[in-house]
Amino acid sequence: MKLATLKDGSRDGQLVVVSRDLALAHYATGIASRLQQVLDDWGFMSPQLQDLYDAVNTGRARHSFPFDPAQCMAPLPRAYQWADGSAYLNHVELVRKARNAEVPESFYTDPLMYQGGSDDFLGPVDDVVVPSEAMGIDFEAEIAVITGDVRMGATPDQALDGIRLVMLANDVSLRNLIPAELAKGFGFFQSKPATAFSPVAVTLDEIGEAWQDGRVHLTLQSSWNGRKVGMCDAGPEMTFHFGQLIAHIAKTRNVRAGSIVGSGTVSNKGVERNGQMDWPKGYSCIAEKRCIETIQGGEPVTEFMKFGDTIRIEMKGLDGRSLFGAIDQEIVSAAGRPKVAPVSLVNPQDDDNGAED
Repeated sequence: MKLATLKDGSRDGQLVVVSRDLALAHYATGIASRLQQVLDDWGFMSPQLQDLYDAVNTGRARHSFPFDPAQCMAPLPRAYQWADGSAYLNHVELVRKARNAEVPESFYTDPLMYQGGSDDFLGPVDDVVVPSEAMGIDFEAEIAVITGDVRMGATPDQALDGIRLVMLANDVSLRNLIPAELAKGFGFFQSKPATAFSPVAVTLDEIGEAWQDGRVHLTLQSSWNGRKVGMCDAGPEMTFHFGQLIAHIAKTRNVRAGSIVGSGTVSNKGVERNGQMDWPKGYSCIAEKRCIETIQGGEPVTEFMKFGDTIRIEMKGLDGRSLFGAIDQEIVSAAGRPKVAPVSLVNPQDDDNGAED
């Protein structure tokens, strides 16, 4: 089934069931008004939602109405936690290679992960509001899962059983704030503003055969200002699958229903052509493009996002139709905020800001 949350003026919105083709929606208020309620009592409520979903898809739900992604909040508008990994090690390798650094061996056995803000997510078409272009505005196209309860010490296979829903994410990064934050030794904070999620979150059966071994074997599409810049395969090159990411969190604590876990930037390896490396599948964040340019030509050329820029992130299912709906956002200036960078910002040409997430 496919679930979304519509804006109603409250913090948590109204839960709706959305048809498979994303054309119709139906309020789930007779079952649950908020997604967190469902996650807390999944065994009892999800079969009822499935019945409603079947009715919507077969035209038997009398009060269905047209589904409008512009009215959507994030499927889970605020979560108990948002933990984002770096499951595609090619991304890490590119960042390290661009600055002539080695990838530590531990990165191949122990996932990188940071804890992001989970109190204020963006809907799929909400503007990305930023104080200054000089902060180095970047999109990050990712996949994310929403969990049920996963006990401390769970194995990766056990953690996979805790996945309830899958969705897309735009983990917005302010690249020029990252080096100074990391230098403090405590990790990301101001450099990671609110994350946006796709219009709908879907159960694993909606992904079908494309869900294999904790990975989504489909193409993640990224379009920047209407130009397609990424057609990245999200499946085979995901070094750590979602079960491993969740188990990493659960190593020392319980993971509770309503936790969101991200994959990190979806990234594919380059291929050698005529003695030079090329990346035919493109990129899922600008920082990676800048690393590729540095490797190929010695310095980055592509600038980060400007006010008025747009980003669209989408994934088609095996049937060729949009699976999650699209994240489709515009970068805008914060009202009354200066567009000039504070003097504490690093040089935008310093590409130690590739952030390995």
